[in-house]
Amino acid sequence: MEDDDDPERCSWADLPDVCLRHVFHWLGDKDRSQAALVCKKWSQAMCSGSLWRTRTIVFNGQPPRAHTSEFETALWYTKKFGKYLERLEIRLLHPHKTVFTQKFQVTMRGLFSHLGKRNRRLVSLSIQHLQFDLLVWKNMVRARFIKSLGAFLKRMSKQLDYLNLKGARVTLKEGCELLNSLSCLKNKSFISKINIKDFFSHHLPVYRSILFHHTVSKFHNLVILTLNYNCVSDELLDILRENSAHSLRTLNIKCHIHDRHGQVVSGMSWANLAKRAPELNVNFFFERVMKYDHLARILLVEIPVRSISLRSCYFSDLDWAMRPTLTNILPAYRHVLQKLTLQIKNDHELLDDELLQLILSCRRLFFLEVRAFLSVTFVERLLQNRAEGKCSLTNIKVRIYTSRRETSEEDQLLRDIYEKFKNLIDSELNYSVITYPLV
Repeated sequence: MEDDDDPERCSWADLPDVCLRHVFHWLGDKDRSQAALVCKKWSQAMCSGSLWRTRTIVFNGQPPRAHTSEFETALWYTKKFGKYLERLEIRLLHPHKTVFTQKFQVTMRGLFSHLGKRNRRLVSLSIQHLQFDLLVWKNMVRARFIKSLGAFLKRMSKQLDYLNLKGARVTLKEGCELLNSLSCLKNKSFISKINIKDFFSHHLPVYRSILFHHTVSKFHNLVILTLNYNCVSDELLDILRENSAHSLRTLNIKCHIHDRHGQVVSGMSWANLAKRAPELNVNFFFERVMKYDHLARILLVEIPVRSISLRSCYFSDLDWAMRPTLTNILPAYRHVLQKLTLQIKNDHELLDDELLQLILSCRRLFFLEVRAFLSVTFVERLLQNRAEGKCSLTNIKVRIYTSRRETSEEDQLLRDIYEKFKNLIDSELNYSVITYPLV
């Protein structure tokens, strides 16, 4: 009979390579480098391509954390394991000095060069929040980075499926040049997912640009497109209908107070796109765009809206009122709306009844997040209707604003409400309700 407790038979050295790789998968870089020194077998296992398919490289420019080692480590990794990369994320945090952006640009040029020569697997690239509108980016450094990124995108255009350049804040010409790099080989691009939210600089009326429309016309297989409303026009919707209707599933649209959003987009253009792309979901994210006439011009009934987020970001303006939006605009989507997020400083109007009525009318609504001045009884009424099957919510996240610093009374009422509906909450809901003094 074999003794399973024999230490020689249960040694880590006898673990199959597949098991070692599974363990090493959960280790950070420091632990991986230490494990690779244990023995030859572990060192060989550590070089397995399966451990290096996904990578996040962080460059932190906040002093005193801006160390040369960040740049050296990025290049060392690219040279040693870059050929295995399938998904790469670059994070640039707090660039505070021009010398840092210069080092970053040089490092990225080397990184792009190594990957371009050796990698044939990369399908996902994310470089967020470059913020080229900051003063720390000198014109020459910025131009060199954009040139090297464009050359890299051109080389990777056959294999790249996802590109995220959120927050780049480039000019119209620079942005279109980068996007055109994805279609240089055959003047067509079959990349399926693009995030260009906050890609262009503030205030640009991108929707007027013939260059932008020509650039977008080269994409023929879009599944998910994320962008700002200052890019949306009848021309853009027609281009998407002609080239990507067969594949398009999601449009994520951000509308910020500082972005141009005064253009008129026809309901017919939306209707034609929705007809040709029957599985299309449109998600809107509004930041400080709260006035009724602005929202009414954008949120047309022909749009297949699945999610709406309205955030005032703690700003209050007596010129806008949320009640007409809740009673006149949003009910138009009662048959399709699934997610609703409201962050509003409504200290000048009570909205309990209007909000509850909207929720009950949206029979497909399963996600609700609200940060607003509400009464505690609103939560009780909402849960009572949920218990009676009058709405379909499974996610309820509410932050009840109050102008009082002392909230013990409201907190006790919320605890009582939780006990009353405890079985429902624990078994069927993702539930979080708190009070929040806003004084």
